Amino acid sequence: MPVSAPPRPAVAPGPPASAPCAPAAPYRRWRPGPDDREVLWLYVLTRVGIWTTAGAVRWLFPADGDRAVRPGSLFSPWERWDWSHYLRIAQDGYFPGGAGPWTAGWDNREAFLPGFPLALRAVHAVVPHWAAAGALISFLAGGVAVLALARIARHHLRDAEAGRRTVLFLLLSPCAVFLAAGYTEALFLALALPAWLAAQRRNWPAAAALACLASSVRATGLFLLAALVLLFATTARSRREWRSAPWLLLPALAPAAYSWFLHARTGDWNAWKHAQERGWYRDFHTPWEAWTNTWNAAFHHVQPTGYALMWQAELVAMLVGIALVVPLVRRRQWPEALYVTLTLWALGTSYWYTSIPRSTLLWWPLWIALAGWSLRRPGLRTAYVCIAGPLSTLVAVTFLTGRWAG
Repeated sequence: MPVSAPPRPAVAPGPPASAPCAPAAPYRRWRPGPDDREVLWLYVLTRVGIWTTAGAVRWLFPADGDRAVRPGSLFSPWERWDWSHYLRIAQDGYFPGGAGPWTAGWDNREAFLPGFPLALRAVHAVVPHWAAAGALISFLAGGVAVLALARIARHHLRDAEAGRRTVLFLLLSPCAVFLAAGYTEALFLALALPAWLAAQRRNWPAAAALACLASSVRATGLFLLAALVLLFATTARSRREWRSAPWLLLPALAPAAYSWFLHARTGDWNAWKHAQERGWYRDFHTPWEAWTNTWNAAFHHVQPTGYALMWQAELVAMLVGIALVVPLVRRRQWPEALYVTLTLWALGTSYWYTSIPRSTLLWWPLWIALAGWSLRRPGLRTAYVCIAGPLSTLVAVTFLTGRWAG
């Protein structure tokens, strides 16, 4: 997904995530149980922590500098970077007053899919403050996401503790601040993870409908679709189940409809891709070119240190993704491996890496694998909390103070 990033230099410097599916569970299993309530309590506590951090940022880093006698507004730390694009789309639409890519100074807003701005506009009808509406969407969506993630983890690892640990690892991950911001990550997970859970229960119509909504929020929804198709192909057994196959065409409807909308306004079927290229340098480069350009930006002292540090994080996140794919393939978890691989390919073939650390939030096989590992090695959870907790706070403060955090 697009992110705001520093300008490109004029001259470039030199454990498995799912087990074999069980039959569809009865409806009552969707109701929250004691384990779900513990997961929600963990979620609420971490929201208190992140909002306390945001409140401290208002006082420590006011917009007027060290001489300010009043802190910023309650939501000012959250109104950063991509939020401005979502807000403008929700307020004015994609092409206000006939403006567009043909207009000087155009902001390339068509690079952002309509799912989140539409949700923002709908919630704003009830919550007048735009940033509050965005925060509310992410808060509610995050709660749905962690419930689904915990159930997926318990389904796979067959351990009641697995759900809590998986959610803990996600909520303390370095880029967890983006689950609380008015961004797309929480909303996407609130649709994608229940879709995966429905697929595990062989409820393909529900899985397809949820994946369709997820595809309207992030382009990652297409990678989810590919994983669902592969999961269906490798698990469907009966003729009755194969009759559900046409449902898997549904998730492609959202991006197809958006492409049609953009073509009707711009005459360009690839307007989304071209906006990505203009605004975020997402034109195709080979993986080794992208790695080299990112490495140069990270370590060759050609960018400000704050940006360089984030590019170092991009490189680490890419290595984590590759390391995740290896055991998924080894254990023949083909759908999950395909999902992560497609994400890495999409983000790893631009001019340089952007958004990979944020995208780790969407790699539910990673958090489940860590939970499974920690069940076998009890000290891992303590080590993770001690290391990831400070990193998560560091990234949160970076983002909340308006610095580039990926």
